[in-house]
Amino acid sequence: MNRRSRRFKLRLYQKIALAFSLLLLVVYYVHDLEPNWIEVRSVSLSLPHLAPEFAGYRVVQLSDIHADRRMTAQRIQKIVDRVNRMNPDLVVLTGDFVTRNPQKYAPNLMSLKALKPTDKTLAILGNHDAWTDPDLIQTTLETAGVDVLSNQVVTLNRTLAQLHIGGVDDVWAKRDRLNKVLDALPSTGAAILLAHEPDFADTSAATGRFDLQLSGHSHGGQIYIPFMKRVLPPLAYKYPLGQYQVGSMIQYTNRGLGSSGIPIRFNCRPEITVFTLKSA
Repeated sequence: MNRRSRRFKLRLYQKIALAFSLLLLVVYYVHDLEPNWIEVRSVSLSLPHLAPEFAGYRVVQLSDIHADRRMTAQRIQKIVDRVNRMNPDLVVLTGDFVTRNPQKYAPNLMSLKALKPTDKTLAILGNHDAWTDPDLIQTTLETAGVDVLSNQVVTLNRTLAQLHIGGVDDVWAKRDRLNKVLDALPSTGAAILLAHEPDFADTSAATGRFDLQLSGHSHGGQIYIPFMKRVLPPLAYKYPLGQYQVGSMIQYTNRGLGSSGIPIRFNCRPEITVFTLKSA
């Protein structure tokens, strides 16, 4: 073999090694690094019907935990510790606590017991919960001190002022009963609706009774390549991530913490959202 041939082979091997190294780096980033690189988003919202007594009220939203072999009890505990350092008044969990096999993975959710908001931790179920074992998941959450709103309303009080939190059961699974929420909702005071699927905002906003809807479900697409269309689940096409104005109601979609389908994220970090409420 002449010298020229040896140099050609050496360059070829170097290029292959570089390409393989870059591939390993990309796999590590999308599979291990970004899924654990949580973004904390701070959002200030002015709610038209919020009483001055609730000005500065802090709501922390977590969504789409998807407990599984990667979203372990220890990993959830680290998230809980981080939330507690934010000194929330209220923590809301907007569905999809497991992907599958709740008998095996629902116990991971017991780490949520360590959440310490001033008032309450409230939750709704998502489509994956409804498709697996909603009773088991709800029982697990309630054992962990989380109040699950199944087409119900909870009212928070500051002296004579009230803030109402409603929650509809999963829309995709056709378990939502918005009429029951409206029947239980007092006619005055700011109202926040928890609804797993964000596109339900068109329905909830049409009632004219809610100041804010908080949702999850979309994962923001989980993978976002610039200039390409996000791959999104049904009922998350219109409001896939972030803040929107839907009629007189604000809608916010959290990108979630876990993953479903392919266990990777790219350019779509998991999210914890901290809302600071202002009185109009």
